[in-house]
Amino acid sequence: MKKFSQSIALVALLACISAAYARDDKLMLPIQDALNAPEAAQVLNPNVKLYFAKSSGHVVKPGLITNRKTNSVGKSDEAACRWAFLSAVKQLQEQATAHNAAKVTNIVSYYKKNSMASSKVYECHAGGVIAGVALKGDLAN
Repeated sequence: MKKFSQSIALVALLACISAAYARDDKLMLPIQDALNAPEAAQVLNPNVKLYFAKSSGHVVKPGLITNRKTNSVGKSDEAACRWAFLSAVKQLQEQATAHNAAKVTNIVSYYKKNSMASSKVYECHAGGVIAGVALKGDLAN
């Protein structure tokens, strides 16, 4: 009987854990708040201009995609999403630098290959232990 009780407790624990990991909350968060955060100054390149949901300049490489994830354990969804967003933007900027482009334009959220264009908010998905942001943009001069 003791083994049976332990088995039931283990199954209940595993069910709770899997439910926590299965969370996938969609958040729409302000772009400007993330770009103004103190950590943004540490990771973003001020020499590569960013244009969200609009064009600027001559496109030299279209349709670059970045999908960045971060550990969200012990962080608020907003803090984890902000870090994933900044990491995604940084990766786009690094691609711009590598291709001698001065700008990243037409930046849109691109979660599961679904575009969501906004100059005000970005889309983030937060789960029990991971938060992620996917972006798509064009490199331009």
